[in-house]
Amino acid sequence: MSRPRGFADLAGRTVGVWGVGVEGAATRNVLEQVGATVVAVDDAPHKDPTVLQTNNGGLEALRNCDIVIKSPGIPRRRDDVLALEASGVPVTSATGIWLAGTDRNLVIGVTGTKGKSTTTSLITFMLEACGVRARSAGNIGLPPFLSLDAADSWTVLEISSFQAVDITDAPGIVVLTTLGEDHVDWHGSLEQYRHDKLQLTCAEGHHLTVVPDDPDLLLHRTEMGGELVTVSENDPELATTLGLVGAHNAKNVALALRATASALHRSVAEVRTAALREASSFKPLPGRLTLIHRTFRDGLTTDFIDDGLATNPLPVVAAVRSFPGRHVALIVGGFDRGVDYRPLADGLADCDAVLTIIAMGEAGERISNEINRRAPGITTMMASDMTTAVTLATQALEPTGGVVLFSPGAPSFDHYQNWRERSDDFTAHASRF
Repeated sequence: MSRPRGFADLAGRTVGVWGVGVEGAATRNVLEQVGATVVAVDDAPHKDPTVLQTNNGGLEALRNCDIVIKSPGIPRRRDDVLALEASGVPVTSATGIWLAGTDRNLVIGVTGTKGKSTTTSLITFMLEACGVRARSAGNIGLPPFLSLDAADSWTVLEISSFQAVDITDAPGIVVLTTLGEDHVDWHGSLEQYRHDKLQLTCAEGHHLTVVPDDPDLLLHRTEMGGELVTVSENDPELATTLGLVGAHNAKNVALALRATASALHRSVAEVRTAALREASSFKPLPGRLTLIHRTFRDGLTTDFIDDGLATNPLPVVAAVRSFPGRHVALIVGGFDRGVDYRPLADGLADCDAVLTIIAMGEAGERISNEINRRAPGITTMMASDMTTAVTLATQALEPTGGVVLFSPGAPSFDHYQNWRERSDDFTAHASRF
């Protein structure tokens, strides 16, 4: 069949939904509403008897569909996906179908290796501060097609590399925050990851591509599409007012200002004034280098920062580098999944900060041991629980003030159900000081 320009084009068609997680279940509901016949398939065994298992009749059922809508979690170049397409069945995504049928000029797409969630929330906030209706959607929250009544409002769509590869129609504005290394296992190689990430900027339709003036990122400018807008400014004052810390957030704020100004055809100064006026209503996203508490004692300032979503080594190093010259008491550790912590130790040794490490759990013990071997000048200590960890971190900063940084570098599953429960525990203890 020809490429659908929205879900309504699928009425009366047999449509496969491959991957019945949160987005897949939502896709299935929308398709049934428009009158499509849905074939639901999932890789894992499913309690719902109407969902077929991929390797137990599911793939065969998908071959009889007019089109298949794939979950972002299923790799685009997996052998069975490629074989399905080779058999003549188009494979696409729900977000791609929604974009093809909506007013792209009311959509701002945000992607990047780091910073996309924060930048998405900032743009949504700034649009609303300027008096227009806006919502965040996509990877940051609910799928955009769940709110079909939001056609007259702006949609700020966080788009992962998993999603970008299946999008053929570009948002009216595309924001690229960073271009680093991530999800190599899904994409197959670092080069393919970067190519897939940049595909969003090359999708069809006139659009602006807003990027930071970063030399490493701009090495790839010939691979970018759209009308390129580079942002060289940063705005640490506005970032701090909004409760965001770190040089990278000052850049995220500047990107959001430029994107919002371009969307509304206003000056950056106008948008900034509106953002300052409404700053108290902005709520930083939890777990992303978020300032949750600040104390002033004897002329010294101590900041308590929640970076609980940093569950692998590289974001921990980036977080510490956000506080050059300050004394950082870094709380790390959690569930041990066998990660190589040598890069973490080497990265911390190279940071321009005075460091004290408080480690928890089996992963924390391994991190501590690696630091002792590779960076013996860094003080390390073990804590049995979050209460002890926050207390030790605060005591370590008593002579100087500084930053209590919770950036664990490991999952939460040893003592907590999920990262949010662990971050909430850190927040509760930090607020007592």
